[in-house]
Amino acid sequence: MDAGTWRGVFTILMLLLFVAICIWTFSAKRTKDFEEASQLPLEDDDKPTVGR
Repeated sequence: MDAGTWRGVFTILMLLLFVAICIWTFSAKRTKDFEEASQLPLEDDDKPTVGR
């Protein structure tokens, strides 16, 4: 196998990784977690932290 073949394999692996991350990000199971995370900057800093 020459360098061109390895570059092709690496490119395909990176494409598959990108697609997997996109699917994971936009999956319906993750919606609640991301909605909670999107509200973090808006939360009051004076609220006591649970467990501290």
